[in-house]
Formats: sequence, C-alpha cells, structure tokens
Amino acid sequence: MKIILSSLAAGLGFGAATSLINALSSPYGELGAPLTGTVWAGAAKVLSLLMDAGWSWAGLAVAMGWVAGTRALGALAGALALFAATGAYYVTDALVWGAGTDMVRWWVVGLPFGLVLGAVGSAIRRPGLTGLLAALTVPVGAAVQMVVLPPSPHLTLTPSMVLAEVIVWTASALGAGWAVCRFWATKRAGTAG
Repeated sequence: MKIILSSLAAGLGFGAATSLINALSSPYGELGAPLTGTVWAGAAKVLSLLMDAGWSWAGLAVAMGWVAGTRALGALAGALALFAATGAYYVTDALVWGAGTDMVRWWVVGLPFGLVLGAVGSAIRRPGLTGLLAALTVPVGAAVQMVVLPPSPHLTLTPSMVLAEVIVWTASALGAGWAVCRFWATKRAGTAG
C-alpha cells in the first residue's frame, strides 16, 4: 500500500510541477508574463525543457520501479506514477491555461510504458548485465532524445536551451558512468568471492 501511495503522490507532484513550470516559462500566459526578461523566466525555461521531456517522464516510472523493488510492484508503481502524473499535468493545465486535454490518449500510451519502465526500474538492483541495462535505460534514453529531438530544434539558440542540453548530456554521462562503474565493481566482487 505504501508503494501505491508513494507512486501516486510522486506522479501527482511531478505532473502538477511540470505543468506549472511550463506556465511559468511561457511569456504568453498569466503566470509567465510577469517574469518575462527576468532570471526567473530563464530558470523556469530550463526546468521546463528538463521536466517536460520524454526521458524525464520515463525516469519517473523507472525511479518508482526502483523504489518498489520487485518486478510486479515496480511495474505497478511505474504505471501508477505515470497515470497520476498525466492526470495532474492536464488538470493543472486546464486550471492554468483553460486548455483542452489529451489526458485519455496519454493515459492509454502511459499505461504500457509505465508497466515496462517500472519493471525495468525494479531490475536496477540486480547484479550483472540485467542490472547494467536497466540502469542505462534513462541515461541512454535521454541521450537518444537529445540527438533525435533536442530542446533546440529552432534556428535561434537561447541560453536556456544550451544550458538544458548541457545539463542533460552531463547527467546522461554521469548516469551511464555510474551504471558501468557499478557493473564492474559488482563483477569484480563476484569474481573475488
């Protein structure tokens, strides 16, 4: 029960925070317009580019699966987190923007992805190749997204876009490095024992 409530709470917080950060980063909305041209607008834009990315949402499901521990609980936790995050995102969007919603469509997409990513997250603790591949899921996914769909596909680069890209590439490298170091450390410990 604790895992279910934690997953729902994490998802609600993540989804609502993502929507609010998006609203704060936009100079066209009531929340973001007063911040236009300030350092806060730039910070909100960087956070928006980081939080409203596919790899970030995948990371939520993987993290909740990792916290859950077992494959079945991990799958449930990942799916619940994405379900709650999607709901909170679109409800907050409707309150902030008065916007329509694609919530049902994203629930349909998020359910299978949440199940798979939550199960992957639960495998991170496993030794060997399985744990390594599970731990590489989010860093590699973030790097792939940066190549295929970077936050700066526009002709004009902004400092916020550049900073977001640097953060993602750095975090991806550090995450992948941690996963590989952990893999080799457990492998050495296994052969030494």
